[in-house]
Amino acid sequence: MPEPTRGAGTGAAGITVAADYFQSYSVVGLLVVVGVLFVAVAFGAGRLLRPVVPTPEKLLTYECGVDPVGEGWAHTQVRYYVYAFLYVIFAVDSIFLFPWATVFAAPGYGATTLVEMFIFLGFLAVGLLYAYKKGVLTWT
Repeated sequence: MPEPTRGAGTGAAGITVAADYFQSYSVVGLLVVVGVLFVAVAFGAGRLLRPVVPTPEKLLTYECGVDPVGEGWAHTQVRYYVYAFLYVIFAVDSIFLFPWATVFAAPGYGATTLVEMFIFLGFLAVGLLYAYKKGVLTWT
């Protein structure tokens, strides 16, 4: 009878397992190297091919087609963060509701996913209640 091996790293079987393990990481490493080389070649080609002719117009600060006039400090309405907050609430809601509906239909996941979704919708309702208390949902 052959003698059993004592550990996963001993014998020919252990070497094969280790080789397979490191081979899978070598594929990932090779993909990373190819990706880095692709980006480096693209940036290098862009640097070599672009025209470099600095003019005063090119060095001027440009934003939305408006020439900069006056000082660089501008006041921003702080209330816009609430609109962004509302967008995040509804975007996250729609992103998570569709996959939830597919899992909910799977056998054995009904009650668990239903409870999880009500907890999630509760958090979104708190965000919506906050926006309502701030008066964001009133039409002006």
